[in-house]
Amino acid sequence: MCNLYHVSPKQEIERHFRLVVAAGAALPEGPVGPFGQGVLIRADAAGQRLAVAGQWGMIAPRAGQARPASRAILTNNARIESVAERPTYRNAWSAGRRCLIPAQSYQEPNWETGRNIWWQLRRADGAPWALAGIWSEWVNPATGELLPNYSMLTMNCDGHPLLSRLHKPDPHLPADAQDKRSAIPIAAEHWDAWLRAPLTEALELVRLPPAELFDPAVTLETDQLLARLRRDGRPQQGSLI
Repeated sequence: MCNLYHVSPKQEIERHFRLVVAAGAALPEGPVGPFGQGVLIRADAAGQRLAVAGQWGMIAPRAGQARPASRAILTNNARIESVAERPTYRNAWSAGRRCLIPAQSYQEPNWETGRNIWWQLRRADGAPWALAGIWSEWVNPATGELLPNYSMLTMNCDGHPLLSRLHKPDPHLPADAQDKRSAIPIAAEHWDAWLRAPLTEALELVRLPPAELFDPAVTLETDQLLARLRRDGRPQQGSLI
């Protein structure tokens, strides 16, 4: 699961995703957390890519406010395995309202050294990520304001050589049953299929990225600390390795 990512700048979104942002449209940049303002790319009525600002956190149908009353309820991530059944997400999913989330990087925790080290996951080629998401629009019942909103889709990554190193492991569960979660990057050649194709075709695009796609520098601090701990004979806490 991801709770912080960096939105790509407007110029990068226009150039890399080959779209034009409406004149005068303000797109947020920089870091965004749950219920903050980010950017989503969806298909417009003509099937073209359209970038719009929106709330990172889906708003449940018939909700009276944009954010849940409880701070414990987060809707910025949606599990691909249950997105079709969960009340907050199922309407958007069944209607095919899929989107791409442009991100310079996204942040996940690594606990292999016994303490949290945040990994800023970037692409090795320096390009922005196009992360899979779903979107909707909510009308504020008090003001009539239309608020686009979206969630990032996640999938299990227990068997991935890089992504399985993230998140604090449960020591009572085996390594292949942790149900660690990963965002789902969509390759450039599949962007339009993700946005517009039938559901069965879109589901074929839901896969984990190869480890080689990630900037190898992201693991440097963790790997150096792990080597030092092994050299000194000190056990790593909260690690399955």
